[in-house]
Amino acid sequence: MGHSEPEIKGFLKAHRAALDPAELGLPEGVVRRRVRGLRREEVAQRAGISVDYYTRIEQGRAPAISDSVVDGLARALRLTPSEHTYLRNITLPRRRGGVPDPDPRPRVRPEIQQLLDAMDGSVPAYVYGPAMDILAWNRLGTRLGIDYAAIPEERRNGPLLVFLDPRLREIHPNWDEVADDTVAGLRAEVGRHPGSSRVCRVTHELLEGSEEFRRRWEAQAVQERTRGVKRFRHPEAGELVLRFEAFVLPADPGQTLCTYTADEGSATAEALKALSGAAAVV
Repeated sequence: MGHSEPEIKGFLKAHRAALDPAELGLPEGVVRRRVRGLRREEVAQRAGISVDYYTRIEQGRAPAISDSVVDGLARALRLTPSEHTYLRNITLPRRRGGVPDPDPRPRVRPEIQQLLDAMDGSVPAYVYGPAMDILAWNRLGTRLGIDYAAIPEERRNGPLLVFLDPRLREIHPNWDEVADDTVAGLRAEVGRHPGSSRVCRVTHELLEGSEEFRRRWEAQAVQERTRGVKRFRHPEAGELVLRFEAFVLPADPGQTLCTYTADEGSATAEALKALSGAAAVV
């Protein structure tokens, strides 16, 4: 059994480099710092473990890492809750050797599709799966910009569309923010599904095909966005401001229902009504 060494090494190094020693009250020391951030021994001390053990963890060579050690590292590195969860996931033991079998694409239950369709009058909605694949949607969801039925199944993926489909730059006026959130969400997926061949394929394609993705990926940001605001630029309705909520589907492992709603009485709410009428006659 081993750990996911590339993820652990890159993540820990990036986060100790991001900390300001002076802000933490740490002295400069006899030898001036040659690199940004904390030294290994400083992280180890703050986490309450030996330098040798921390070094083995960072290099992916520690045979077993307890929850208390992960919690200590999270405190030492000032990780957010999402980053803490990611660290816990990537430090779980993995089996060495072998290539993961191709993952079957999850199927959405008919009852969930019925729910999507029932919201079609006013709420664009989607179901996402592992690797942020888009598994299902309602008609109003397609009116926000992308007709997913016209895209090959293998390409129905949030990160692939954001970074490789130029239409997404037109759809999202705040594309840079959407791109940052997408990368942080995909890294969280790597932590949740480290052996997933689909997650690996999506990540590797983007690392090879998008410089903008590569730059963001190297920053090691992790964030699971379950609520927030998204902006859409629609050719007919203008700019839409929608609040999204993500709901994990307990009976369907790896699947998340995401809904978009407009503030009552807003211009976006009126625009959605008009788009819903257009969707009804498609």
